[in-house]
Amino acid sequence: MFLVSFVESNQNRLGVLDRQRSEVIDLARADPGLPHDMLAFIALGEAGLAQARRALTSVTARISLAQVRLVAPIPRPVRNIFCVGKNYREHVQELQTAGAAFAAKDSIPEVPIFFTKATSSVIGPRQAIPARLDPTHSVDYEGELAVVIGRGGRGIARADALRHVYGYTIINDVSSRVLQRQHQQWFLGKSLDGFCPMGPAIATVDEIPDVTKLQIHTRVNGELRQNAAVSSMIFDIPTLIETLSRAMTLEPGDIISTGTPAGVGMGFQPPKYLQQGDVVTITIEPLGTLENPVA
Repeated sequence: MFLVSFVESNQNRLGVLDRQRSEVIDLARADPGLPHDMLAFIALGEAGLAQARRALTSVTARISLAQVRLVAPIPRPVRNIFCVGKNYREHVQELQTAGAAFAAKDSIPEVPIFFTKATSSVIGPRQAIPARLDPTHSVDYEGELAVVIGRGGRGIARADALRHVYGYTIINDVSSRVLQRQHQQWFLGKSLDGFCPMGPAIATVDEIPDVTKLQIHTRVNGELRQNAAVSSMIFDIPTLIETLSRAMTLEPGDIISTGTPAGVGMGFQPPKYLQQGDVVTITIEPLGTLENPVA
């Protein structure tokens, strides 16, 4: 299933996206026993998914996409989004070539580099990325595959890690490069309001039989900037989950954004930072396309 959060008649709803028919099935309308909220639904686990599958036969719960507004699948995560830095070799190389202060001398990281983005940075599809909030005018895009945790735990073994995954979505890890450099820690430069577009849906794991076969395509104003296979990550998803869970308990609804490939704006000479009026699209099929204008 492709789960979405949406607004209809000023009410927050939870649904299943039917892209072929350009419709959303309102789950709570199809089955009043189902919640309106994505986090509450994820907490139901397999039982919730089974209940939702039975509800999909409802005809009266179908709504045209044109009548609703999609928002981020998890509009306000319970805690910060976990992110991974320098997880594609070509991206590490472009940072070094660009002379990024945070690229350091070392080439490939020996262990995953984790940081977080504030929950208040999350926005949904077609919402504007507020580049105007960055006084340094160095706003950059980063197309990424994100993992949504379904079953929590601590000390999760690599071999068991994928059993804890609920699904996958797309994140644009928007970044102010100058703020990153000035503050040394990456948190502030990546946590401005609106700097975490997410969506359009969460694809449950049954829709993605082999996550390593997914391909990330990022375009700015139609120009292809990023084109990479998920299989080329330095640290794969099981390793990321194992490493994080050694230090902390992962919870249902936690989000891990797995890093960006080469092709970010700062990697060009001169840098191609985002400008007001630009449109960024990130496509990872079959997850769909996350599109956001820049304001």
